Amino acid sequence: MSKHSAPMTRRSMMTASAALLASPALGQADPWQAVTDRARALEQCHALMISIRGSQVLAARFRGPGLDRAVPLKSVSKTIVAALTGAALDRGEIPDVTTSLSEVAPRLIPAGADPRVGTLTVENLVTMQAGLERTSGQNYGSWISSRDWVADALLRPFVAEPGGRMLYSTGSFHVLGAVLAEVGGASLLALARSRLGKPLGIEIPAWTRDPQGRYLGGNEMALTLSDMVRFGEVYLSGGVWDGARVLSSDWVAASLRARTSSPFSGLDYGYGWFLGRAGGQDYALARGYGGQVICIVPGLELSMALTSDPTRPARSQGYFGDIMRLIKEAVIPAARV
Repeated sequence: MSKHSAPMTRRSMMTASAALLASPALGQADPWQAVTDRARALEQCHALMISIRGSQVLAARFRGPGLDRAVPLKSVSKTIVAALTGAALDRGEIPDVTTSLSEVAPRLIPAGADPRVGTLTVENLVTMQAGLERTSGQNYGSWISSRDWVADALLRPFVAEPGGRMLYSTGSFHVLGAVLAEVGGASLLALARSRLGKPLGIEIPAWTRDPQGRYLGGNEMALTLSDMVRFGEVYLSGGVWDGARVLSSDWVAASLRARTSSPFSGLDYGYGWFLGRAGGQDYALARGYGGQVICIVPGLELSMALTSDPTRPARSQGYFGDIMRLIKEAVIPAARV
C-alpha cells in the first residue's frame, strides 16, 4: 500500500463491494457503455442522459454545449405547452378539452375568420387536428414573417375537417399558448415558470415572442439535459414531483393515450406526445427539429433526453430513424439488464 493510500475501512470495503455488485460481471459487456458508444457514433448527436426509477444511469456529452447548458428544444416545446394545458385544466381555467375557442378566448378570433374557427376545441389544438393549413414546413417562414401570428394561423384555409387528420403545425400550438395566457392571466413564460419550473426546480429561460409580445407556443424553448429528463420523470410518476402534485394523474394518463397519428412517422399521437411500442414496451416521445428528444418508457420507469445539432434535419428515414433504432435496439434492452 502506498504511504498516500487511505486504509481500507469497513465502510470503504462495503462501498467497494456494492460497486462491484452494481457493475457487470467480469467478461460481461456493460449495456450502458454500448448505448453510449452507439450514440457517440451518431454524428448529429450532442448529448444523452438517462434515468431509471429516478436515478441517473448515463450522462454523456459527445459534442456541442456542455451538459449544464440550456439548449434549444425546438418542437419538444409543444409537449411542454401540452403540459401547461393540463395545468390550466387542473385549475379550472379551461372547463374541458372540448371547450371551444369562442367559449374560452373569443378575443383571439380575427375578423373575417371562417365560422368553424370559433368551434375549434382545445383538444383540436393540442392534437394538431384543427384542420387549418399548416404553418410548419415550407409555410413556417411566411407565418413568422406575418404581423400577427395568431391571426395568420386562424385565417388560413381549412384543408381538413376539425378533429380529422393530424396536420403538424406550430401555429396550432401558438394559438393554444395564446389561449393559456388569456385564461391564466399571465404570459406563457410566467405560466411555464410558475407551474413547471418552480415545482420541478428547473430554470426556464425567456424565448421568442411574436409581434404582439406573446411567447411562441410550440418552438424555441430551452432546457438543460437534466431538466428534460426531470420533465419526463413527472409523467412517469403520474404528475408528481418530490411529493408535490404538478399535473393531475388524469391529465398524464390522457396525454399518453392515442388520439391521432402522424402521417410522417406513423407514430400515434396523444396530447403533445408521440406514442409507440417496442420490445414489448410502450414508449412516448417529445420530438423536436434536428433530433431533440425526450423519451419515457413507463414500464421500465425510464426517462431519456437526447440533444442534437439544431441546424440539421432529423427525418424519419434519416437521423430520427437512427435515434429510434438507438432507443429500440440499445436503450430498452439495456434497461432490462
